[in-house]
Amino acid sequence: MADSYDVIVLGSGPGGYVAAIRSAQLGLKTAIVERELLGGICLNWGCIPTKALLRSAEVMHHMKHAKDYGLAAENITADLDAIVKRSRGVAKQLNQGVTHLMKKNKIAVHMGTGKLVAPGKLEVTGEKGTETLEAKHIIIATGARARELPKAKSDGNRIWTYRHAMTPKEMPSKLLVLGSGAIGIEFASFYNDMGVDVTVVEMMDRIVPVEDKDVSAFLEKALTKQGIKILTGAKAGDVVASDKGVSVKITPKGGSEETQEFSHVIVAIGIVPNVENIGLEDLNIEPDEKFFIKVDDYGRTNVPGVWAIGDCVKGPWLAHKASHEGVTTAESIAKELGNKEVHPHPLDRNNIPGCTYCHPQIASVGMTEAKAKEAGYEVKAGTFPFIGNGKAIALGEPEGFVKTVFDAKTGELLGAHMIGAEVTEMIQGYVVGKTLETTEAELMNTVFPHPTISETMHEATLAAYGRAIHI
Repeated sequence: MADSYDVIVLGSGPGGYVAAIRSAQLGLKTAIVERELLGGICLNWGCIPTKALLRSAEVMHHMKHAKDYGLAAENITADLDAIVKRSRGVAKQLNQGVTHLMKKNKIAVHMGTGKLVAPGKLEVTGEKGTETLEAKHIIIATGARARELPKAKSDGNRIWTYRHAMTPKEMPSKLLVLGSGAIGIEFASFYNDMGVDVTVVEMMDRIVPVEDKDVSAFLEKALTKQGIKILTGAKAGDVVASDKGVSVKITPKGGSEETQEFSHVIVAIGIVPNVENIGLEDLNIEPDEKFFIKVDDYGRTNVPGVWAIGDCVKGPWLAHKASHEGVTTAESIAKELGNKEVHPHPLDRNNIPGCTYCHPQIASVGMTEAKAKEAGYEVKAGTFPFIGNGKAIALGEPEGFVKTVFDAKTGELLGAHMIGAEVTEMIQGYVVGKTLETTEAELMNTVFPHPTISETMHEATLAAYGRAIHI
């Protein structure tokens, strides 16, 4: 007989394993299916190991500038193998942590490739053969993978995706990064700090194009100052790899196509959902207009008992968004199964923060100033620079700013945008504020500790209303 559960989760990334844990907490008999490593891409090949790499780059950056702090550090070198080993060790530790959480919450783990074969039935093919699992509800959390160049597939030698860039066989001498989203910019920042000659090509008219244009402009200036060559409004044509390097045809903005040579290329042009060969077509599960799985605000597909969350559904494609969806969907399932104590809330995409861990860091939530105006708001926007903040100056990190966007009529906080040291740790203050539907009055009357960089958040609010103190 097939093993039977209340909930089966297909995929154990930050959406899947959180959905499984919350289901188990709610008293549901739960199983999780994973074809590779518990924790999925985020813990093993994405968010976590990249931050370990970037931490090494940050330390390297500070060591190179030791003189600025009255210190002496000479002949600084990077041990690539040791850096990668540390990164993989961090990933392994967290993978083991997820394994422990599965045991703690009595979640059955089935290692193998899962496929929906009928409503409520999932076939899992692993090393020991194929088994059939049954459940009242199945959550698809299969994630996504890097989008490939049609004419230049990644080979792990000269043409890399993020996975290859995390475990390089050698340090590039001259690196091309195609795409300036969070993944592209983080790797450009890492390898630049490691001493690599880095070029970034972005087809849009500015880097990190989803961010506020003031943030984009500041970051481009900062990265250019660090030595990264940035080409916006540019197109990459044919990419030809050889044993010695990669030839790429690049057309700069307003210029003519030219062939440039690089030792390696990182392709960071987006993601593709992992929705093939998992049985969606057999069950007639509807895709959305972009071929992701179509779901409602609680994760339901058009097929009763089948749910989907994370990077295989509509964006933003972020780990914390997937985890939040995992909780919402688990609670929605529990409610359908008769639990009257849970009250699931749909995800508000306006309150999802985004973070990019380059140097300087970027963090944002809500609408940019331009998007707010496009939406018909009359806005009040305020900006406060890090150079006016005592803690930032003391840290030797005076580059950056905080920008706030308010509805001029109601005082509602519409968006917040930051660039500078540790802003990825500060953005949550604004996220909490937006979730609580705060206005400028609450933020103005909040006491911020001194000396902290977070005081720039207070000053940026004051600046929107012409009341900034320290500038």
